[in-house]
Parts: sequence; C-alpha cells; structure tokens
Amino acid sequence: MLTEAPTVIRTHPRVVELERIGDEIAELSAHLDAATARLLTLIREFDIGEGWNTGFRSCAHWLAWRVGLDLGAARERVRVARALEALPLLAEALARGELSYAKVRALTRVATPETEAQLLTVGRAGSAYHVERIVRGWRRVDRQVETRETAQCHRSRALNLHYDEEGMLVVHGRLTPEVGALLRRALDAARESLYQTARTEGTITLPTEPSGATSSLGQQQADALALLAETALHQGLDPGTSGDRYQVVVHVDAAVLADPEQPGQSVLEDGPHVSAETSQRLSCDASRTWMRHDGEGRVVEVGVRTRTIPPALRRALQHRDQGCRFPGCRVRTGQGHHIRHWAQGGPTTLSNLAILCRRHHRAVHEEGFQVARALDGALQFRRPDGRPVPDVPPPPPASPHPVEAIRARNAREGVRIDARTGLPAWLGDRLDLGWALGVLHPSANSEHL
Repeated sequence: MLTEAPTVIRTHPRVVELERIGDEIAELSAHLDAATARLLTLIREFDIGEGWNTGFRSCAHWLAWRVGLDLGAARERVRVARALEALPLLAEALARGELSYAKVRALTRVATPETEAQLLTVGRAGSAYHVERIVRGWRRVDRQVETRETAQCHRSRALNLHYDEEGMLVVHGRLTPEVGALLRRALDAARESLYQTARTEGTITLPTEPSGATSSLGQQQADALALLAETALHQGLDPGTSGDRYQVVVHVDAAVLADPEQPGQSVLEDGPHVSAETSQRLSCDASRTWMRHDGEGRVVEVGVRTRTIPPALRRALQHRDQGCRFPGCRVRTGQGHHIRHWAQGGPTTLSNLAILCRRHHRAVHEEGFQVARALDGALQFRRPDGRPVPDVPPPPPASPHPVEAIRARNAREGVRIDARTGLPAWLGDRLDLGWALGVLHPSANSEHL
C-alpha cells in the first residue's frame, strides 16, 4: 500500500517575526514587573520615613505631584507597597518577574502571612482574570475583610423616623461604628446629666414614671435623647463660615501680629501662649475686634467686630480658586490666606488672597513655606530653604536606553528573566470558582459559596 509523504509548509517569515516580537513583549513586561518591585520598596521606605512630609498631606499626594500619577493610582501603589512588607513570598515573586503587578495588587487585598503561600499558587497558575475572580470571591467569604470596608458601611447608613398609631415617633436607623460610638457616649453623658440633676433635686432614682416605678434603660435613653435635641437647638446648629465655626479667641498685640520678632502677648483666651505665626494664621480668616488698654492693662475701648474677609469677597475667592492652591493638593475647601498679612499692611483683595487648606495654611505660617504672587498673577510657592515648589515638577533625567538599563539592573540583582518567566500554568480549562474557594479559603463552605 502506497502512502503519500506528509507535506511540509515552511512557516512564513512574518509569523516568525511576530512570535519573536511576542516573546520580547513578554520578557520586557517581566523586567518591568521586577523593576516595579524595586519601586514599591522605595515607596514603602519613603512613606515610613515620611519623606513626603514637606508640605504634602500624604505619600500618595506627593506621588501624584512628583511622579504624575492619578491620586487613586498613587494611593493604590502606597497600599500595595505597605502590604508587601508582610508578604515576602509575593514580594519575591514580583521582584523576579514571575507575577505581574496586576496579580500582586489583587492578591494583596486578601493575602495574609498565613494564606500567602496558597494565594501565590493561584497567581502562578492562573491569568490576571482568574486571580481577580478568586479575590472577589475570597472577599465575599472573608467576613473580616468585609467588616473593614468602611465605605460600604458608610453607604448603608440611614436614619428613618415615622409616627405610629398612638402618635409616638418611631426611630430606626443604622450608623457607622464611629458615629454609633459618638452617639452612645453622648447618650451616656446626657443620662449622667439627668441623674445628677435628679440627685440635686433629692431624687435618687432617675427618672421615675408617674406610677412611681423606676424607668427602664430604654426610657432613660429616650429622655437622654430628648436632652441632646434640646441642647443642640438651644446652642444653635448653623456652623457658619470657617471664621465663625471655631470659636477660638486669641489675644495678640498689634505689634506682634505685624512682626513676630516684636515683644508682646500672643495667647489663647483662658489658655496658653501660642506663637505669633499661629496668631497670624488664625487671624488671616477670622472675626477681628480691636481693644485699647490703659497702662495697667484695663480695657478702655473696644472696637466694632468686623470680618477679616467679607462674605461677598469670600464667595468670589472660593469661585476663583476652587480649593487649596498648594501644588499637588486637591482639598476643595479651605481658609482665606493673606499673601501679605493685613497686619503688615496687606489689602484684603482678591489679588492678595488665596485659598489654602488647614494643612498648607499651617505650612505657610508655621513651617517656613512661602507664597507670593508673580506679576502675571500666578502663585509661586517655595520650601523653607527657598527652593521652588512647582505646580508640575520637571521629569527626572532618563537613560537614553531605558530597556537596556532595566535589563542590566535586573541582571546585577541576579534576576534571570526570559519570555516564559511570567507565563501562567493555566492550560485553558474553565475556572470553577466555588471549588477553588473551597480548596483555598480556610473558612469557606457551601453557605458562603
């Protein structure tokens, strides 16, 4: 019997070239993941050492300003960097290019030192899609992780009021843990106040019902809530503007306010001494009352209380600045700052005002940071040593051959990477999520799945 010889078709050169490009993509991606591991180590060291605390609110805000990351992405980098400190197996896999940053980022959401080894096998065996699905399922099972998701607690908060058939107001609600703790403390304080009032009036048990029976705890809580409501309405609930919201009274001599080097008083009312710089900050955006004293310190004349920044000007300032003007800061609310302080002759005008958040207002007044308005109207911030803080910092000098530089550095670290380093062991079979969680999660059962 005659059989035909198999026909061999030569692979097209273009296919060979595309396969080579694909291998180079895979290899370079693994090199970038290894470099990302080093980047995360540096971010963690920088965060722990508070190298960002030079006028910035957090390490993520510094990264958003200095590196150009989106603030959400910057926060995620900081989170992963912190998590990897306690997860050495995942950190090593990333540093060797065996796991992608996307996989490691997902795994660090649920991994603990006890479960790290199991989750590492998931990362090596599956694709990034598989890892994300398993992590989502893991989080559904892991009630401890869910309780830490305060955002979900915040979204579920509610307080509902309605009257029943007897005309009684029924209160039903869910409060976040910290607000719940605040309410309980307030109720305890109100109950104690009612108890002390009853003792003063000669009644030991408080309160009592008309029948003479001692009231239950629930009834005492209801009376305490009524006291809280009456006290709040009596005190007034309108917070006012930032100048009125915090009734901190500072007594400061005019000479000290204009020049911190001058002798004189700068004290909180019924409180301790504060620096002249603190008084300048507080008086930037506050109510102002002039008082004249005689030689023995007695008040002989009191001026009319005035607003440092009038309400109409404040609205225009907020509309123009739309939040804190310090580079890299995104806080939408803040305080009016006099670029040249009014006590030094600076006018209260839009051109001499800027919105700064509380953190950066303190940085300018008490931490040596400086701000000035250029001739073109732009604000210029400087560090205490005089170096500028630009809105967008210039990029650092980069190697003319970045790919070769990354490969060389990984080689010096002993990291050997090829096109198959980051290749998962997945063979294309369908992911059985329920079975995977049942095997991997220490507390998984059919009820959770």
